[in-house]
Amino acid sequence: MGQDAGKDGNGELEHAVQRRRQREELWQRTGERSLWQNVSMIGALGWLIVTPTLLGVVIGRWLDVTFNMGIFWTGALIMLGAGFGGYLAWQRIEKE
Repeated sequence: MGQDAGKDGNGELEHAVQRRRQREELWQRTGERSLWQNVSMIGALGWLIVTPTLLGVVIGRWLDVTFNMGIFWTGALIMLGAGFGGYLAWQRIEKE
């Protein structure tokens, strides 16, 4: 059992070192991203979060007014929209 744990630990370490080398080689080939690329990424991430949240507000208000429910649907759809927007932003960051 002790040897298996050591092998797994070494395998993970080797994998981490290999990933770091690959990232360093990519950085050497491509260089750093420009300031404007970083600013545009921040803007895109903002819109990915804000748009579904605002959509949740609009649909929630419509449902609440239609069914006379206070702010039940608005609150629920704001949370759902923000969560979905966060998921979309996370996927975009992972892709980059």
